[in-house]
Amino acid sequence: MSNNIENLSAWQKFIKKMTKANEIGKEEDIMTDHDYDGIRELDNVLPPWWLYGFYITIAISIFYYIMVFMGNYNQEKEYADSVEEGKKEVEAWIAQDKKAHPEKYTEAKAYTDAAHLAKGKELFASKTCFACHAVDGGGGIGPNLTDDKWILGGGVKNIFNTITKGGRPGKGMVAWENSISKEERQLLASYIISLQGKKTANPKAAEGDIIWNGK
Repeated sequence: MSNNIENLSAWQKFIKKMTKANEIGKEEDIMTDHDYDGIRELDNVLPPWWLYGFYITIAISIFYYIMVFMGNYNQEKEYADSVEEGKKEVEAWIAQDKKAHPEKYTEAKAYTDAAHLAKGKELFASKTCFACHAVDGGGGIGPNLTDDKWILGGGVKNIFNTITKGGRPGKGMVAWENSISKEERQLLASYIISLQGKKTANPKAAEGDIIWNGK
């Protein structure tokens, strides 16, 4: 880069000003008397861009210190406020979703009348539940649905949840929540509950450690 400033472009002038770089071949102008095994030391100055960055860092550090340790800024309060704001947004979303999909937020209920149980029995057949649990619920690949031993718990809430979310991983019981409606899952759970204590043609040995006999 030429030292003749008049012959430099605006960009070259800017770079020269920000680096204060000396041209190769003119080291004698900044050569010091220090000599280390024939290696001479140059008295280069720190580039202005580096110095400006260093000064800005100091200024920001002072500002940060004043704001955090001497001002009203409080990181713990900021975090708590953010969490509270997030909770309100979640509550608002849930409230809106409840209006649009109220069935998602109501507890599962068991039907006991003949008409609903008949619909549940139809679903038990049409959704091929019998393939694993037998036509009469006595069990096959899947567990017996007529005894009082339950793997994932008996009662409408647990049975409904098993139908909805599926059984144990790797056991073949799929989740039905995206295949059939909540009402249909309630009908299925109600029918399964109605099988409690029924005699079956070839009952499978009881499985599970949770005792529930319909009460």
